[in-house]
Amino acid sequence: MTPGARASAAMGVLDQVLAGAPVERVLTNWARGARYAGSSDRAALRDIVFQCLRCRSSYAALGGGLTGRGLVLGYIRSLPEARQAEFFTGGPHDPLPPDPVSEAGGPPVGAEAFNIPDWLETPLRRSLGDEFGAVMAAMSDRAPVFLRVNPLKASPSEAVQSLAAEGISVAACPGLPLALEVVSGERRLGGSAAYAAGLVELQDLSSQAVVASLPLRDGIKVLDQCAGGGGKTLAMAAMAGVRLYAHDANPRRMADLPERARRAGVAVTILDEPEREAPFDLVLVDAPCSGSGSWRRDPAGKWALTEARLAELLQIQQQILRRAAAMVGPGGWLGYATCSLLAAENDDQVAAFLAAFPGWSLTRRLVLTPLSGGDGFFLAVLQPPSA
Repeated sequence: MTPGARASAAMGVLDQVLAGAPVERVLTNWARGARYAGSSDRAALRDIVFQCLRCRSSYAALGGGLTGRGLVLGYIRSLPEARQAEFFTGGPHDPLPPDPVSEAGGPPVGAEAFNIPDWLETPLRRSLGDEFGAVMAAMSDRAPVFLRVNPLKASPSEAVQSLAAEGISVAACPGLPLALEVVSGERRLGGSAAYAAGLVELQDLSSQAVVASLPLRDGIKVLDQCAGGGGKTLAMAAMAGVRLYAHDANPRRMADLPERARRAGVAVTILDEPEREAPFDLVLVDAPCSGSGSWRRDPAGKWALTEARLAELLQIQQQILRRAAAMVGPGGWLGYATCSLLAAENDDQVAAFLAAFPGWSLTRRLVLTPLSGGDGFFLAVLQPPSA
């Protein structure tokens, strides 16, 4: 496919997404119907679509409208001028050149420039302070890809060698000895022997930093209360010889965990009613949240979030925290984490919890943004009152 043909296809995909269809489903359906498209075409189309969603409001301004065509025109206009002409060569599948009047576009203003819904500007400014502008700029770019080495299967150097043999280049991440950033060959990861054998797992740098900040030690009893796919569950097993339990309010989210644990060589007990196994030495709550720290990876989620949904999430977080606290044994810890940039979901929730539960204390706090390299993440480690 030519650049113009890819741009035309992206316009059609984005029109469906703007109408409310899930982006992954639309891309999958497009690929099934476009047998002529090779893997590089599918990857290029995906990149255009996701970049348009990350920069939806600024590209709509540049392109002259919030439509699939408007977003792609904005994307093209954001490129160096020397590249823009390659999308309009007059080929049979190229888009029509922009109308100089109705599609003139212009520079984004206000929240448009930060590519966030208007109502989120004030809470994000309050939460990020002087870093607001820099973080918003970073959120407009594609997220790096990180791996976590599984020390139960390989050393970091062995993992690097195995990946290199399959054309995947990685670099070490200072401060996290098991973390690797993928430099090239990202699209080979899923089919690589290193991944299939459990030598490495895909896991964001900040997620790894959160687990590394937990008070883990050999022999303790640990519950991952909102386990989901089990990324942090398996990461905890890589840090210490702990007794691992996992629970999620939606068990279907854990469907892949048994196979992932088998591949990693980790024993995990999945619980329907975790209270029956309490108390635990450590309960980790990776709470449902806005996902604002990971919007580079899920840009559609940014535009789907509403004030009403955020208020609902705040209530859910409070309920989960209170439930988890009751399962922490004497001298144990409660870890509260979100992949959110919003203070309402982070420090404000911790403050409300401490006010409601006298005697509990905050022993550790970690705040990460995309300026740290990975996703935005928050962690608070809390301890109950001593006996």
